[in-house]
Amino acid sequence: MDLDGVLNSKVKLAHVKSSQLILIIASLVVLGAITYMFTAAESPEDYIEKIETERERQFKYIRFNVESPLTEEQKRGLQSLTFYPIDPVYRVKARLLPIELKKIRAVPLTDGSTERYLEHSFAVFEMGGKTNKVLLMQSLNESDMRNFFLAFADETSGKETYGGGRYLNVRQDGKNSITIDFNLAFNPYCAYNPDFACPLPPRENILNIAIPVGEKNYDK
Repeated sequence: MDLDGVLNSKVKLAHVKSSQLILIIASLVVLGAITYMFTAAESPEDYIEKIETERERQFKYIRFNVESPLTEEQKRGLQSLTFYPIDPVYRVKARLLPIELKKIRAVPLTDGSTERYLEHSFAVFEMGGKTNKVLLMQSLNESDMRNFFLAFADETSGKETYGGGRYLNVRQDGKNSITIDFNLAFNPYCAYNPDFACPLPPRENILNIAIPVGEKNYDK
């Protein structure tokens, strides 16, 4: 083989080795990404433990805290709160639709008075075989603009859950998205004690689907 042939063979061999190296590096990057995805993701066991921990915290607050809505007699008789089974299907990633011209809304309370909230965004998500849209509001005293208040009612309201709806405190976790976990839905204070005045869900948040997760009605 002449010198040019030898050189061409070496160039071809170097090209092959370079291509193989690129493929190996690319494979390692993909493998690393997959490994990170599975190790960084929350396992089903961790998720259930997180929800159960929050439920225990909620019970202890209602049972023992001085600011609990329960009377002392109710506290003595309370052994547990009642929840649906945990179902990750009801944790959804919703699309955020900001309200351009934000307004202050006077939200009706259960005692006939009103409380003022900022209409901030709509959250759009798929659930129950349909597209749902709920209004996210903010307290006028909220210092963190990523925190929202969601009061909602659904087809379980007035049956297995409190007729005046349930609440969620949600936090924006993406540029144009927010995670809504209905497993964390909790009762307003007036579900335990009618002497408290609680915000009612706005008409936008009365859902025509059942959400059988979160806290059930308080068994007096």
